[in-house]
Amino acid sequence: GINAEYMGKLDGAGLRIGIVHTRWNQEIVQALLNGVVDTLEAHGVERETIETLAVPGSYELPYGVQSILEMKDLDAVVAIGVLIKGETMHFEYIADSVSQGLQRVSLDTRTPCLFGVLTVLDLQQARVRAGIVEGAQEGGKQGNLGVEWAKSAIEMARLKRRRHPA
Repeated sequence: GINAEYMGKLDGAGLRIGIVHTRWNQEIVQALLNGVVDTLEAHGVERETIETLAVPGSYELPYGVQSILEMKDLDAVVAIGVLIKGETMHFEYIADSVSQGLQRVSLDTRTPCLFGVLTVLDLQQARVRAGIVEGAQEGGKQGNLGVEWAKSAIEMARLKRRRHPA
């Protein structure tokens, strides 16, 4: 059966977490970054053990995640970015490449890489998902998705430690 220990255990004490974020869409990314960091700290991850790296855009996230994992011994990494759909296929190509790239890095390095990339139709949707504004069509304020990504990072980091003890 499933070990209940992995069902929502959110003890971040002693974990080393990386965050790679984009510089594009700074207002949204900063709100998401704050949500991740605040939540990690609220669950016991010490600020000194949170490593951050900025990259230009979402397409660069997989390389950035791979790089931070080569430079630092981390238990999990959260990749944060925002992709807003335009009128061309560019959005789909980038979203697919980033998703597959992060998955590949995660599996190749045996380190959980959380997909914290908003893929939205417009800036308003991004602001709602970053907890900056309330979304009428969403049924009220959705909250900052960075909070959920941080919780997932802690849970997956614990799983990594279980699979590959130091």
